[in-house]
Amino acid sequence: MNRAGVLFIYNLLLPIFFVIAFPGWLVKMWRRGGFGSGLRQRFAIYDEVKVRGGIYIHAVSVGEVLIALRLIEQWQKLDPEEKFLLVPTTSTGHAVAVEKAPAGVQVIYSPLDFPFLLNHCFSLFEPRLLVLIEAEAWPNLLNRAGKHGIPTAFANARLSERSEARFKKFAALTKPIFSMMDLVLVQNDADRSRFASLGIAPERIEVSGSIKFDPTGSVPPARRDEFQLALDGFGAGRQVVLVASTHTGEELLIANEFLKLAGNPLLVVVPRHAERRGEIIKQLAEIGLKAVVRSRGEVASGEKGEYLLADTTGELKDWNAHADVVVVGKSFLGRGGQNPVEAISAGVPVVTGPHMRNFEPLVSELENTGALRRLSSADELKSCLSEILSSPEGYIPYLSSANEVLHSHEGATIKSVKALQNIALTDPVNP
Repeated sequence: MNRAGVLFIYNLLLPIFFVIAFPGWLVKMWRRGGFGSGLRQRFAIYDEVKVRGGIYIHAVSVGEVLIALRLIEQWQKLDPEEKFLLVPTTSTGHAVAVEKAPAGVQVIYSPLDFPFLLNHCFSLFEPRLLVLIEAEAWPNLLNRAGKHGIPTAFANARLSERSEARFKKFAALTKPIFSMMDLVLVQNDADRSRFASLGIAPERIEVSGSIKFDPTGSVPPARRDEFQLALDGFGAGRQVVLVASTHTGEELLIANEFLKLAGNPLLVVVPRHAERRGEIIKQLAEIGLKAVVRSRGEVASGEKGEYLLADTTGELKDWNAHADVVVVGKSFLGRGGQNPVEAISAGVPVVTGPHMRNFEPLVSELENTGALRRLSSADELKSCLSEILSSPEGYIPYLSSANEVLHSHEGATIKSVKALQNIALTDPVNP
């Protein structure tokens, strides 16, 4: 099937999907604070246009936004006059973008993937390049960019074996979409082969390394006085088990194993989605644990069974610096895992469940150093955590080796910027 046929089918089904999904989408926006101007921007209604003729960077949620910000920071070092439009999809991603965006960056919500909305957006902002972080490809977004003469690129792209198989299963529909890409910057040679199998010309694919794992110029997690004060409220000197980026059901699963630990460690839970706080509080209360909720400004009372629920967006990085061991979420009950790098760079041992495919081959490389322990099930958590907490100094050599693995991605950010600069149009687009 050619591109026109794929787009015809997509645009025929898109309104139906939108009508079905719209109520749930509104509920999610309400929970995450995405109403107001955010809702108007979804329909390409903007109060002002601060950036015209810049680089349009599409970043779905918090993780992609942070990668985009690193890319922008490096780009501005090379070209301080460059302007950027940072375009998150989720309200949490938007909040982080607004908080952290430097001068010369306008943050807007991504418009819905309808051609007339994208045409309006591109006509207003006149971007010279469309960059999609980690291969988030929307058919009309790519097609409309092409119609407006805007080059398109993936940055920090990765593709798991499972995703490759799924795309290849529907190759008649996916190849015409991926073939619209002008440049694909991938993290490693395996990603290069996978993207090539989707119909992207090999000469358009470059291995740049991972921006997320690039240690160049990055600020490692740092201990914060406010965090330490909160932890000391539970009793000074307690070892900290940080449960990071958890998904539904994982807090309860991990907490049940935590309760079996000897000594008096402190449990700190940082869920992936802060709006799940009520669910988490209720579930852990059923096994005798009482939440001290950071977003509410609560402080520990000294009661037995208290734990810290750090449900504030954008703080996970520095919580890693206060941990004695980090347990990574979306790896026991979820699928794909979450990023273990910030914990490693903070000099902290990492424990994961079996499902970490989204971070391969890095996870296997870190596992080989001994700094990361991948368990086959939550049943192994108690013994693993006990071993780490009883002799934390024994992990220092392992963590040193793990940091050497991270340094293999050194320079990925500047390499990505230079490749993107080469395809960015010199003048703003005027269709």
